[in-house]
Amino acid sequence: MEIHPFGPDHTEDLAAWTDLVNAIGAVDAPWERAMTTARADARWRHGWDGEPGTPYLARVGEDVVGWAAISTSEYDNLHLAWLEVGVHPDHRRRGHGTVLLHRLEAEARSAGRTSIAVDAWESEAADGFAKVHGLDRRSAEINRRQVLAEIDWATLDRRYDEALPHAAGYVLERRLGPTPDDGLEALAEMASAINDAPTDDLDYEDEVFSGERMRAYETAVDAHGDQLYRVVARHLATGELAAQTVVAVSRTEPTWGDQHDTSVTRAHRGHRLGLLLKTDMLRWLREAEPALATIDTWNAESNDRMIEVNEILAYRVMGRAWTYQRSC
Repeated sequence: MEIHPFGPDHTEDLAAWTDLVNAIGAVDAPWERAMTTARADARWRHGWDGEPGTPYLARVGEDVVGWAAISTSEYDNLHLAWLEVGVHPDHRRRGHGTVLLHRLEAEARSAGRTSIAVDAWESEAADGFAKVHGLDRRSAEINRRQVLAEIDWATLDRRYDEALPHAAGYVLERRLGPTPDDGLEALAEMASAINDAPTDDLDYEDEVFSGERMRAYETAVDAHGDQLYRVVARHLATGELAAQTVVAVSRTEPTWGDQHDTSVTRAHRGHRLGLLLKTDMLRWLREAEPALATIDTWNAESNDRMIEVNEILAYRVMGRAWTYQRSC
């Protein structure tokens, strides 16, 4: 098996990776949105927030049989490397995944990382692979999807009205597109509230946010071809940003939306801001994105508070993914 890294400027490899990911997804998670070469380019050029991983393709002869990627951050968690491994359904159970994992583990050690983490959709095959390679289940995340046509707007409006008196000291603000430069540091401070979300048994440190990182995130969202919608709650007495929710809607496939961060800073919890923010976001999107049909979200399975809000908003479970981890 021949394994080689590639990047967004390697157009043939990028197209091959896109086809491979779609073939894997059709079997492992058929509800997922199909990958496109444009989104693949953005992923490997910009990553989530300016730190793209390094992808690899594996070939046996002329057949593309698998792929892998290693991602690390220089912002935080300097001990950790996130690994991804995928094998074409027609080429599984032949040892290709093992070879790819060993290659990435060597890359992680060369980068000075002492821990590796791997995500996979829940399955007996994934559990078996993890067990063979000494990887332990550390955290479960649930992929949920909201179908906007199924929203009971009358009930949602009633819950919004019931929550409003609890947030009398706050005002909601809608923000479209990139944040002005002079607002990035305040945004970063608010975004750090996401560190209070559960990470279960992962060996994972708090993320470090800065204005520079927030700008890199917004640049990456735009590069992915998405329009960024943000609703924030501002505390009237202090002017502080207290909470936010963020949704990205595809410009090229406007039926698809993705829920990004929803977080409330510690000092401002207990005012039902999460429900108010997400409801106001839905009202805004109903006006601004009439073609929008679904919004996907991810939450740790142990994140009871956010799951409760999502259930009120009629999100349905699509699948569970496990994060496996061990030292390397």
